[in-house]
Parts: sequence; C-alpha cells; structure tokens
Amino acid sequence: MPNKTLRITYVKSAIGYNIRQKRTIRALGLRRLGDSVKQEDSQPIRGMIDRVQHLVTIEEVEE
Repeated sequence: MPNKTLRITYVKSAIGYNIRQKRTIRALGLRRLGDSVKQEDSQPIRGMIDRVQHLVTIEEVEE
C-alpha cells in the first residue's frame, strides 16, 4: 500500500507572524502565496502543518 501524499497550498501571507512560522512555511517547500507542494504524509510533516494551519490548506492526494 503506497503512503499517502498531502498537497499543501500556501494561501495566507506570513507577514506579521512569528519568524518560526515563516521558517516552517519555507521548510515545507513553500515560497510564494499560491504555491503548492506535495509532501509524504508523516508525523513530522503533520506537526509542521499544525503550526501553520492558519496559513495553508491541505488536501490528501491519491497516487
């Protein structure tokens, strides 16, 4: 059974938020508003998403 993949989309600017949240956005692979990346669904990625859930949207992708 293949691992789940998440599509993470950067939807709200991190301006005015903590530097740690800005660094988390960058660590997820997001650079500009509207950017989307696919990441493997794992505990570390889920933890990062929890920290910036107000700035991103998440979709589960079947591959």
